[in-house]
Amino acid sequence: MAVDVIMPQMGESIFEGTITKWLKKPGDRIERDEPLFEISTDKVDAEIPAPSAGVLKEIKVPEGQTVPIQTVVALIEAAGAAASAPAAAPAPAAAPPAPAEKAPAPKVAAPAPAAPAAAPRTPEATSVSPAPPAPAVRDNGQKIRSSPLVRRMAKEHNLDLGEIEGSGAGGRISKKDVLAAVETGVAKPPAAPAPSSAPASGSAEPPVVSAPPAARQVPPAGAGTVFHPVLENAVPRERMYFGNYEAQPMSTMRQRIAEHMVASKHVSPHVYSIDEADMTRIAKIRERSKAAFETKYGTKLTYMPFFVRACVEGLRAFPTVNASADGNTMVLHREINVGIAVALDWGLIVPVLKNSEEKNFLGLARGINDLAERARAKKLKPEEVQEGTFSITNPGIYGGLMGLPVINQPNVAILGIGAIQKRPMVIDDAISIRSMVYLTLSYDHRVVDGAIAHQFVAKVKSYLESWNEEIL
Repeated sequence: MAVDVIMPQMGESIFEGTITKWLKKPGDRIERDEPLFEISTDKVDAEIPAPSAGVLKEIKVPEGQTVPIQTVVALIEAAGAAASAPAAAPAPAAAPPAPAEKAPAPKVAAPAPAAPAAAPRTPEATSVSPAPPAPAVRDNGQKIRSSPLVRRMAKEHNLDLGEIEGSGAGGRISKKDVLAAVETGVAKPPAAPAPSSAPASGSAEPPVVSAPPAARQVPPAGAGTVFHPVLENAVPRERMYFGNYEAQPMSTMRQRIAEHMVASKHVSPHVYSIDEADMTRIAKIRERSKAAFETKYGTKLTYMPFFVRACVEGLRAFPTVNASADGNTMVLHREINVGIAVALDWGLIVPVLKNSEEKNFLGLARGINDLAERARAKKLKPEEVQEGTFSITNPGIYGGLMGLPVINQPNVAILGIGAIQKRPMVIDDAISIRSMVYLTLSYDHRVVDGAIAHQFVAKVKSYLESWNEEIL
């Protein structure tokens, strides 16, 4: 008996997912709960386990394709086993054109209106303001069903959702429906975006990535594309394609990072405060305690829990740094949920250590290590990368002395930690070798002023330099 494998719902606000990799091929034997395929959503990348033991009979959705939740993506032949989850939406009758990740087409051509799924993703996770209000019902009284992502896209393209017929389950309007409406000219011309000083990311438009290097052809501007006010190119596209080049499509995660970073620079006036902290005391504590700490508690002793602990104290003292901006409203968060950037081989993700203010040093250390390990293993849940109130990034582990990190929306600040290096310092009019680190705070000047930013960094610095907590 065949068991349906469906696209799972990875979070309350997630309505679709992209299959990035199949870990098995048709005919392979698979055990129940063994990783079967990898998906990328607007929130997180994850491995999806097999719902049943058996033989992978058929793959219905190829790599690179984005489909709604509850879509049947594969079949497992499991004799005597009942289907674990019946499909709520029929599988597509025919596979769509190859996604951007596949080999380039032999020539440049504008994609047909029926294939808008290859257009740049506009993940819900990258929005910098709540989804705009949308009409609740159509003129005939029928309820309009759509996700926050769809409503945001409709606003960007000046669309009336009441005029779009949904192709999803129960008439739900999907991203595909919105893109199709744009392609067919239903959308009114959007207003020109405000100029941004941020460097524009590379376009991920289908005509660009499908151009073979040998063709030396540049698609006409706008051919088969969907206007995106955040990721528009700063220069004409013909100025990018010259000489010898290779056009590579961005991965789904890379597209989300590009959108998130450009949107952050577009909405938040970034200002920076830089200071340096003497880590000599903490370096000695860590050096003499790390072996015993790992033996006693079964987790590694890194520098990160020291920095998180110091930031918690700073955020308690200066709560406007632990905030969000909603138009003319400051949202002051009472919980301190620290997002910690984790570099992956395929991109970057920021898992969130919730309620950091309630955790002791051991709790911080275990939580940080657990999130980092599961991020690299693609085991994070969508809720574990949401609701952060402040972020930390640590380029210092790669030798960077300092950096100017981009604010992780909807936060108003992010702390960059440089490399901890021994340097000669003047202590009481004498030269002393100390372990020093540069701390860089990027902050949103709409909410945080320079005086508060510098006092916050000074508080973090003071807590680190005068560390007196027991860690064993």
